[in-house]
Amino acid sequence: MAGAEKNSDSLRQPLSSWAVSPDGGRPQGHTCSHLELLPASPGTLYEVCAQCRARGWTWTRLRWCATCGNIGCCDSSRGRHAYAHHAQTGHPVVLSLAPDEPWAWCFVDEVFLVRVPEGEGSDPVHPPPPA
Repeated sequence: MAGAEKNSDSLRQPLSSWAVSPDGGRPQGHTCSHLELLPASPGTLYEVCAQCRARGWTWTRLRWCATCGNIGCCDSSRGRHAYAHHAQTGHPVVLSLAPDEPWAWCFVDEVFLVRVPEGEGSDPVHPPPPA
């Protein structure tokens, strides 16, 4: 598990509080086949992109791999390490670690995922991030 400490109990809980964003730049009816992989929260994290740090680079935003807990920088960062991790491993979903970005992205299904209030079906709390 590179770059993160995880609370294994929170990662094993099935998450019913995520849904595909109603728009997300994709046609209506698009789904994500990986929702069951999303934990309730990423647990305790190191807030660095270890690959950038090793090279002396800075990063813009961080993404957390929902499969293994790897932390990588976003596509706006020089290293694009979150996407590189997906390309190398095939792990499908990352959660944004930015406090003002309450969403996840499925690389495979190409959809934004947003949090849903407990017991409220699949209506997202937040709209997708700006394009």
